[in-house]
Amino acid sequence: MLKQRRMIADQVAASLFEAEAAIDAALAKTAGLAGVMPGLRADAGLSALIGQDAVERASEALSLLAKARRAICETHKELDVAKTQIGLGAVMYGGVEKPPNAALAPSRALRAVAAG
Repeated sequence: MLKQRRMIADQVAASLFEAEAAIDAALAKTAGLAGVMPGLRADAGLSALIGQDAVERASEALSLLAKARRAICETHKELDVAKTQIGLGAVMYGGVEKPPNAALAPSRALRAVAAG
């Protein structure tokens, strides 16, 4: 039974790492696109009005990809909890250094503070 759980966890981990890498690659490529457009427009001597909609859409895509990255990071944390729940808490995946208490790391969300 434990061997079967380990095989399943291996498959899930591989899929997770592929998804994380795909989102990171898309984020990097989209950031490159958003970053290159204004400079190339200026190099071509075109008005700032040219391509503004494209810059806005690329920036929107970048924001959405950042949200997707946050979601896949949260998925990673939840899977780490599930791994422990199925008796594989001592098993490490990925071969990369993780922050201490990664599953318990606080969210970086902004919090409103009342003025007083």
